[in-house]
Amino acid sequence: MDRILIVGCAGVGKSTFARRLAGITGLPLVHLDQHYWQPGWRETAPEDWSRKVRDLTAAPSWIMDGNYGGTLPIRLARADTVIHLDFPRRVCLWRVLKRTALQFGKTRPDMTPGCPERFDAAFLAYIWRYRRDHRPRLVEALSGFGGTRVDLRSAGDVARYLETIR
Repeated sequence: MDRILIVGCAGVGKSTFARRLAGITGLPLVHLDQHYWQPGWRETAPEDWSRKVRDLTAAPSWIMDGNYGGTLPIRLARADTVIHLDFPRRVCLWRVLKRTALQFGKTRPDMTPGCPERFDAAFLAYIWRYRRDHRPRLVEALSGFGGTRVDLRSAGDVARYLETIR
């Protein structure tokens, strides 16, 4: 395991899991949100984003968390392991609402400076529709992945997996 990609619905705990895994493995950690978002929640232009992801994945080792479906093929081509956090919608929604309440107006450590936590109804709607609209495309893309694939469906699965890595 030299290049680990962590994917799943927003709010599932990708960044938290990535931090914990990086602490155990010592692999460099890349939060895609820190590279995609510009201060003030401005998006990176698509052509710049693809180039940036190619540069990030060119490193010999990493743990990378984030979705960004448009660049998933680039990341899958370089990853040797994919960890799919596949929790129920209610868990993801609860975690995002909790995170928003606790961190409102503050910038999380896995986010770009200048992008404070905010209430975003469109983001909540994305999470609500994720299993229907986005998960099937992710699962399809992962079906052709030739490396190691790990599907974790609960906090218990996560704890057991991390314990095996120790």
